[in-house]
Amino acid sequence: MKRVFICLIVLLLVAVAADGRTVELTLHPAKAPEPAQKYQLLPKAEEQSDADAVPLYEKAVEKLPRNVKPDQIRKWRKTPADKLPRQQVQSTLEKYKPSLQLVEQAAKCKQCNWPPFNPATLAENLSEYREIAFVLALQARLQIAEGQYEQAIGTIQTGFTMARQIGEAPNLSQDLVGVAMGGDICREIEQLIQAPDSPNLYHSLGTLPKPLVDLTKTIELEIANLKNYNFLLRRQFEKQLKPAHERVRMIMNRLDRNVAALQCVEALRLYAAAHDGKFPKELSSITEVAVPNDPVTKKPFVYHCTGPNAVLEAPAPKGATEREAIRYELKLKEGK
Repeated sequence: MKRVFICLIVLLLVAVAADGRTVELTLHPAKAPEPAQKYQLLPKAEEQSDADAVPLYEKAVEKLPRNVKPDQIRKWRKTPADKLPRQQVQSTLEKYKPSLQLVEQAAKCKQCNWPPFNPATLAENLSEYREIAFVLALQARLQIAEGQYEQAIGTIQTGFTMARQIGEAPNLSQDLVGVAMGGDICREIEQLIQAPDSPNLYHSLGTLPKPLVDLTKTIELEIANLKNYNFLLRRQFEKQLKPAHERVRMIMNRLDRNVAALQCVEALRLYAAAHDGKFPKELSSITEVAVPNDPVTKKPFVYHCTGPNAVLEAPAPKGATEREAIRYELKLKEGK
């Protein structure tokens, strides 16, 4: 019964994570930086230490302030970067500084040794890790608002690394939180690519691992753990877990889809920078770089251009609801 309960929790977490959206983006044409790999969205090997990230995350949770209203942070995360009340946001972020410093250290660690997981329990600190992810996203948004793009990219790097490390735990409830963190950071990239003179991250997004947060091993581990039950119970648990595992794979793939869609948007910015600030009629017209396909359908993203505006879409995959879809409504501003 406990395993069935955990299964239902996983299904609930995945359902909550589905958030198909229509997003309007106003873009500035932007060439690739020089060198093309100038900006890294994960730390380089030579920047990492041999330390273990897990104790640092535990300390970061201990340092979280207790006098901050979470509703205010959620409200600011829905506020466009250019409309943020910067002084108020900065004042709030100062309260999180000790935790954020520890998370930055954790993101530079090569190791992330989560303890063995008891399948009859829920993972600890999930809400606290989620809170830290929200604050990291808010910090990136403030840095974007202040034109501190390199600092914002550094925060995005920390956020993506934390997402991957949280997603390395041997339990799906925590791993799904890692995937959700990756989605939070993608929202800040949406803010960054709309900012005037912001660097083009096409090549940076293209070097991210696929999947960005890999849940395959945890699914396999959960299935392997069933061998301790007799045949009839094992078949029953496998049947109960199968829909949850299918949904988990869907959300894992959706994060990679978000990243690929953003890289496609950056390819459009590259094209516009080389073609008088105009969108291509078709994605196949982009020859400056390779345009990524939708990693779910393995086909090009759906694209329509109507003069100064364009739409980039990733329809809901077969068997999914419209909440699984992505739609970017795009328009261009002339570069400075």
